[in-house]
Amino acid sequence: MKKTVLLLSGLFLFIASCDKNDDDGGGETPQAVTLNNEINEFIWKGLNHWYYWQPDVTNLADTKDDDQDAFYTYLNSYSTPEDLFKALKYEEKDDFSWYIEDVDEQLASFNGISTTYGITRGPLVRVGTTNKVVQVIGSVAAGSPAEAAGLKRGDIISTFDGGDLTINEEGKLTSQSITNVNKLYTQESVTLGLATVSETDVITPTEEKSITAQTLSINPVHHTSVIEEGGRKIGYLVYEGFRGTYNGELNDAFGELKAAGVNELILDFRYNGGGSVLSSALLASMIYGEATAETNTVSGEVFAELKYNAKRDANNSSVYPFFEDVFLYDKTTGAYSGATDMNRLTGITRLYVLGTERTASASEMIINGLRPYINVKVIGEKTTGKNEGSITVVDAPGNSNTEPYTDTDNRSTKHTVGMQPIVFQIFNKLGENDYGDGFVPDVEVKEYEYYKNIKPFGDTNEVLLRAALDDMLGTAGKFDLQKDTDAAKVTKGVTYPKFSSEMYIMPNDIKPTSK
Repeated sequence: MKKTVLLLSGLFLFIASCDKNDDDGGGETPQAVTLNNEINEFIWKGLNHWYYWQPDVTNLADTKDDDQDAFYTYLNSYSTPEDLFKALKYEEKDDFSWYIEDVDEQLASFNGISTTYGITRGPLVRVGTTNKVVQVIGSVAAGSPAEAAGLKRGDIISTFDGGDLTINEEGKLTSQSITNVNKLYTQESVTLGLATVSETDVITPTEEKSITAQTLSINPVHHTSVIEEGGRKIGYLVYEGFRGTYNGELNDAFGELKAAGVNELILDFRYNGGGSVLSSALLASMIYGEATAETNTVSGEVFAELKYNAKRDANNSSVYPFFEDVFLYDKTTGAYSGATDMNRLTGITRLYVLGTERTASASEMIINGLRPYINVKVIGEKTTGKNEGSITVVDAPGNSNTEPYTDTDNRSTKHTVGMQPIVFQIFNKLGENDYGDGFVPDVEVKEYEYYKNIKPFGDTNEVLLRAALDDMLGTAGKFDLQKDTDAAKVTKGVTYPKFSSEMYIMPNDIKPTSK
């Protein structure tokens, strides 16, 4: 009996010992995974909610954050929020979503404010069969350092801070040449060496201009004029960006055209990379004055329809009608400041658009959106092909008045990061948006082949404008400018200003109507 008691006691001691070991070691409850960077969680959640291709990205699945430890482990595997953002992009189709380091800088740029010399790139051209490259100035902004220095459209730049531009045996800019040419947008000051190029491709330096960048608000309504030719009154407008803060200036330009009684219209979008969707709808409304405005969605008078991701609702879309009022925004803050009567043209049955590979997004939206109503002809080169748009996604909770991650005024103060993901695709009244590869021009004209003699905007011998006028009036014989068939366009490695080729809905824009 005593022996049995001893055996049982030993057994109890052994079990107790095991329990104690379990408590002290392997039996402990695992510690919860700690999130290393809260911004990573914002990146994932913002894209999960808004991204157009969310259903196509496995790591953006709604179930991804069901297991918090596994979710945090996944987020922690990316050392920076930008790395995570890039990993979550649907690379097969997404060429335009981007990560934002500084939301305030981006919003200022959308409002037209940037630190700039005021120079828009024109053609970057290889000189004949040589290894030399020159940069042509496409336009110069009014009130800019470039204008103050006497620079103008058509000036040829051969050197940047004394460094020239050359290509290698593969026909690509050398690394030093890329650094040199991108000084237009990467340095606060630069010395530009101007030159002429002869018919035999000899580059002759003429003078140097030193300029320093300034923070400016630039009016994208660059040039407005009326051309009287062939018994027609032809309105000509150079518009270089759909900036909501300059809707009033755009309306004023159409006031001039309306007062002049124009019966034809040419829009020059050759350097226009897009911008505000609302501004595009307003411009369309100014052009096509016959459309019934604002209350027209039932009757079919729709300028554009936006469709969002299938997760939000396969049928979820919104429409932009034609408007009769112009919505105005503060040039500094972008805040809505009121509305004014719109200057709308009537009798415009065809529209000519001057375009290049730089013509994108909201510019292409004009072409696509108006085609069901009037004849639209493209003169120049094939356009970019951007039939989708974005919003600014910020680290902010939603409330009864805002969608999640869109309240830019009440975003987190812990960081400056945001995103500009593609969240919708745009269709016209007929459900068409098949221009992802760009619009092929009706009349092809390559501006860079005429780089030695670029004319001012509005000059009726300027190459793209002349081509449009000749097609419009049936006077093709007037087109007699000498082109350089040996000239070649250079594009690889070239920088453009941030946010210069986009289409977006601004936080303070008048919102489209739900369909």
